[in-house]
Amino acid sequence: MSENTIDIFDRMLAGGIIPTDDPQLPHLWDVVSKTIQLSAALNCSTSVEQTRGRLSEITGTEIDKSTTVFVPFYTNFGRHIKLGRNIFVNHACTFLDLGGITIEDDVQIGPKVNLITENHPVDPSQRKTLDLKSIVIKRNAWIGAAATILPGVTIGENAIVAAGALVNKDVAANTIVAGVPAKFIKAIDFQAGSNH
Repeated sequence: MSENTIDIFDRMLAGGIIPTDDPQLPHLWDVVSKTIQLSAALNCSTSVEQTRGRLSEITGTEIDKSTTVFVPFYTNFGRHIKLGRNIFVNHACTFLDLGGITIEDDVQIGPKVNLITENHPVDPSQRKTLDLKSIVIKRNAWIGAAATILPGVTIGENAIVAAGALVNKDVAANTIVAGVPAKFIKAIDFQAGSNH
């Protein structure tokens, strides 16, 4: 089976290159256009419930009632965002999800966090080609204000990404990272009697 006969959305989630002349690219742009229209209504929401409903329409799956997302919230696609239960996403976050974003249960995301699954080749002649890699944020992680997570990164369970960090490689479970680029700061010391 030819690469171009596999559904473009499946290829996007699998990661890798989507060339500018891909014959299925118009399908992607159709979803982007719809998301732009739906985002205007999303960001005029006047309650958490209304935000949840409108974001469910953008993602194509129902957002659990235990998950809270504050507006404004920005996404260019939306269909490849998967949100678990009991998640909190603060104001002014940007999720560029063409390559897929999975956020597991109990994650906290601070304001102005950027989750970016999209990149472009270094070669100037190929610069408009998409290079996609997914982001996964594991259970109970905490992403600090204005942190940026780059394509292909997994944030481990219980990990903390400090405010303003630029994360370009995986973060181990139960660790804290900070800086640009983010580096290991320390392991999380669980207190005796905690639930972890």
